[in-house]
Amino acid sequence: QVHLVESGGGLVQPGGSLRLSCVASGFNFEFLALGWFRQAPGKEREEVAGIRSGDNLTKYADSVKGRFTISRDNGENTVWLQMTSLTPEDTGVYYCAAVAFWSRTPSRDEYEFWGQGTQVTVSS
Repeated sequence: QVHLVESGGGLVQPGGSLRLSCVASGFNFEFLALGWFRQAPGKEREEVAGIRSGDNLTKYADSVKGRFTISRDNGENTVWLQMTSLTPEDTGVYYCAAVAFWSRTPSRDEYEFWGQGTQVTVSS
């Protein structure tokens, strides 16, 4: 069982930046594929970014490419989502997700473990 705890959300003005963190426990972090998802009110949960185990290959939703960066530190059991040039459309609850895949990119439906979410609000 993987336990995920997110932090770093908050209120930020348009154009601002935030860094979300997710600390994992209960499994060998090195072998986890990790992702960040978000859900805005009235909308489906969407995958924002992912990073796989092994080669740390990353992927991003088109809406965040060039603005968001996902990274991980296996020694700290932590994955981050650095968000820049934020817009009101980035508002939502951000979730960290994980699945035990080695060097394979999971589909959005394959993630097994989820954090409780952290609220990000972009507003002036």
